[in-house]
Amino acid sequence: MLDKVLQVRLLVVGDVMLDRYWFGEVNRISPEAPVPVVKVERIEERLGGAANVARNAAALGARTALLSVVGDDDAGRSLRSLLAEGEIDAGLHVDRAIDTTVKLRVIGRQQQLLRIDFETTPSHEILDAKLAEFERRVAQCDAVILSDYGKGGLTHIAEMIRLARAAGKPVLVDPKGDDYAKYTGATVITPNRSELREVVGRWASDDELFAKSQKLRAELGLEALLVTRSEEGMTLFAADEIHHQPAQAREVFDVSGAGDTVIATLAVMLAAGADWAEAIRAANVAAGIVVGKLGTAVVTREELAAAL
Repeated sequence: MLDKVLQVRLLVVGDVMLDRYWFGEVNRISPEAPVPVVKVERIEERLGGAANVARNAAALGARTALLSVVGDDDAGRSLRSLLAEGEIDAGLHVDRAIDTTVKLRVIGRQQQLLRIDFETTPSHEILDAKLAEFERRVAQCDAVILSDYGKGGLTHIAEMIRLARAAGKPVLVDPKGDDYAKYTGATVITPNRSELREVVGRWASDDELFAKSQKLRAELGLEALLVTRSEEGMTLFAADEIHHQPAQAREVFDVSGAGDTVIATLAVMLAAGADWAEAIRAANVAAGIVVGKLGTAVVTREELAAAL
């Protein structure tokens, strides 16, 4: 199945961001306030948000296109060059009125001390132009991932789902917020445990989780609902089947970006012809590998093949 991945054409749409890391030494507390002083020794920039989803898909060997909005600034230019390095076909619409979303993390002694976010919502004209490009690109792909980070880049998500489904393409959505009605008609959505709880309320047992998940899946007209459950693994609810994958037992170093790896692997496997059981097994194994790496990392096709 992994050989077929090289033929897969994937379109990722959503909120991109630049993950910036400042690594340094901490040897003293500031005389001005009771905070550590970090002497920055190394700066790293990585693709974040939907760009990290695209990077994960490309690392698995899929031909990946990305559609998003950035500002006319250094961070936007950094994203563009990182995407080019990752051989991702990037359709980045430039909105001069906004700042590119940046998450700056300050790391001292292998620990995150502080995160600073810069973000602005894109303008409607730019989002309309992006929708028009989406309509053109959707015909040339095998599957679509809509990566919603709640930054405003997916204002037209309901229309995107409609267009992609009308073209016969599977649509995978990484959801955000408590209004899932806009994801109606998608093929599968991939909330984590806490995101699902925001929408369906708490559950006291697995049976109750199953009932609530199946009810939500039916209400939204989804083929499947994949719930990622941290140390409890992941469970996929489809109309007439439920598949559970236990978490991969290994040292967990960093869970940031694990959801990006899950949805990218799932999409690539489904587009390559895998069934639900095969696809979530691969996604679960990929997540187990990526949490053993620091920061927003990726799993290569070779790593996944060896682990499978």
